Amino acid sequence: MALKLVALAGGVGGAKLAHGLARLEGTEELTVVVNTGDDFVHLGLKICPDLDTVTYTLAGVANP
Repeated sequence: MALKLVALAGGVGGAKLAHGLARLEGTEELTVVVNTGDDFVHLGLKICPDLDTVTYTLAGVANP
């Protein structure tokens, strides 16, 4: 059975949850809604720590 999942995530714990859900057998589509409440602007650049953490974790390039 093909699974279509939606997860709410933020920080390292949410990134690990998303990673685990993505690895479930039968997962056809995964949508992750990531926390943006901690975003900030530094020297004119928008910093999105939770979005970065989830993206790097799902890509397999996050530090262990």
